[in-house]
Amino acid sequence: MPARVAGSGGESVGFAGQEVQITPPGLEGRLCLPRECCALVVFAHGSGSSRFSPRNNYVASAFEERGLGTLLFDLLRPDEETDRAKVFDIELLAERLLVTTGWLGSHEDTADLAIGYFGASTGAAAALAAAAEEECGVAAIVSRGGRPDLAGAALPMISVPTLLIVGGQDTQVLALNREALDQLRCEKALEIVPGAGHLFEEPGALDAVIELARDWFTRHLVKATTG
Repeated sequence: MPARVAGSGGESVGFAGQEVQITPPGLEGRLCLPRECCALVVFAHGSGSSRFSPRNNYVASAFEERGLGTLLFDLLRPDEETDRAKVFDIELLAERLLVTTGWLGSHEDTADLAIGYFGASTGAAAALAAAAEEECGVAAIVSRGGRPDLAGAALPMISVPTLLIVGGQDTQVLALNREALDQLRCEKALEIVPGAGHLFEEPGALDAVIELARDWFTRHLVKATTG
């Protein structure tokens, strides 16, 4: 599991991320548990993205600064990534998330941490579909520019607090998120980042996402961890 790293004066300042493999099915990831970690956020990347994405790593670093552990991992193996059918197979991706959540629950350093899902695009649909399963055990969900509509019939079955974040200029996805919000029966919210497009590439847009997501995770995951 992650090893401590030292600051310039030799004092411990946190934990370094460690490459991990979730087996089965052999998924590669990076797990980071900061010092005094209070909860853990599992990233569910969308199509065309990966655990190496600068955007995903920027968001993860911001979470870690707030004491949230992170797991960035790929929902598909390298030999599967070119199969478009698998890229959009929400049932398969949700099952991978469930396996990964169970894997985290089997390790001493992560077993007692409340877990949240941070999903984007198709990864958000997978996170929502996984959360609808009784055995999931996740405590909060945040969707960034997600496609919750692809979770279909799973939406009314979700019981954990769910935040949908959409760019104000991402009009088609915003409409899909509004429709999905109406189907959710859990604690829920829709936040719109003004002027932002689908990838939140505009100045300050991704930082706005980070603040919204960190507040949601901190509020709901810490509550779940402390009981």
